[in-house]
Amino acid sequence: MERLQKVIANSGITSRRKAEEMISAGRVKVNGLLVTTLGEKVSKKDIIVVDGKEISIEENVYFVLNKPSGYLSSVSDDKNRKVVVDLINTKKRIFPIGRLDYNTTGVLLLTNDGELTNQLIHPKHHVEKEYVATVTGIFTSKHRKLFSAGVDIGDYVTAPCQSKLVKMEKKINISIVNVIIKEGKYHQIKRMFEAVGLKVKKLKRVRFGNITDKGLKLGEYRLMKPHEIKVIRELSKN
Repeated sequence: MERLQKVIANSGITSRRKAEEMISAGRVKVNGLLVTTLGEKVSKKDIIVVDGKEISIEENVYFVLNKPSGYLSSVSDDKNRKVVVDLINTKKRIFPIGRLDYNTTGVLLLTNDGELTNQLIHPKHHVEKEYVATVTGIFTSKHRKLFSAGVDIGDYVTAPCQSKLVKMEKKINISIVNVIIKEGKYHQIKRMFEAVGLKVKKLKRVRFGNITDKGLKLGEYRLMKPHEIKVIRELSKN
C-alpha cells in the first residue's frame, strides 16, 4: 500500500506537492469514489482517476543510457525524429530525467518514477552534472575564473561552477575542458562558453550525480543498480 499522492507522482503526471493539491481540490477518484483527504492509501489493484483520466500503476524501473548524437531527449516527436526511448527495450512507459541536446552525447537517466524525476530536475536540488566539452579557442585561467564566479549568459547568471583544462591543441586552436555544474538551464554549457568567447564543437555528459557512462558504448544502456538508485535518491533530496 502506498499513499495516494505518492502513487500519482510516481505515474509521472505531476510532483507529489501538486498531487496533494489535486486531491484537496477534488480532482481525484479512487475506484469511482472522490477522495479529498491526504494520506489515503491505495494498492496496485485500485483504479485511480485524475481529472477524468485513469493513471497507470506499475513497478518503477531505472535505466542509464549513453546517449548518442542525433536523438531527442523525449518520448515522441511531431517531426518523426529519433527519440531516446527508442533505444531502450522495455514495455514500461519511461521518460528521460531532464534533457541532453540533440547532438550532445553521454549519461542520460530514464525512468517511470515521476517523483524522483521531479526531485532531480527541481531547481532547489543541486545535483552535479559533469561534462567534457571540446571547444574552439584556448581555455585559459581567465576563463576558469569567470566560470568559478558565475557567467552572464544573457537571461541568467549561472551559479559558480568547477572547470578544468584537460587538453590543449594550440596548432588547431582547440581545448578540451571538464565542467561540473549543478543547474540545467537551456543550452547552458554551450551558452557559458559562448559568453566567454569560445564555441563548443562537441559536448558529452560523463556523470549525472553518482551515475557515469562507464562500460557503456554510445547507444548502449543498462539498468541502474540498487545502490545507485539509493544514492541518487539521497542526492535528489539534499
